[in-house]
Amino acid sequence: MIKKLTKHGNSLALVIDRGVLDLLDIDAETPLNIKTDGKCLIVTPAQDAVRQRKFRAALGEGNRRYGKMLKRLA
Repeated sequence: MIKKLTKHGNSLALVIDRGVLDLLDIDAETPLNIKTDGKCLIVTPAQDAVRQRKFRAALGEGNRRYGKMLKRLA
């Protein structure tokens, strides 16, 4: 998808299509991380610290409960 920047006051804005926003579950209130590798601009939804901790706790519990079984299946 090719996009052009849009003038927004003294800045430039990148308008993201609704389909992409819906796919990534992003709305006007979603905090975004913006970074670059020097050649590309990378925009990702910011990770919620509380959600990340809950996920890691659930992952640890799953590994504790089912780790041996998963190793045997592998």
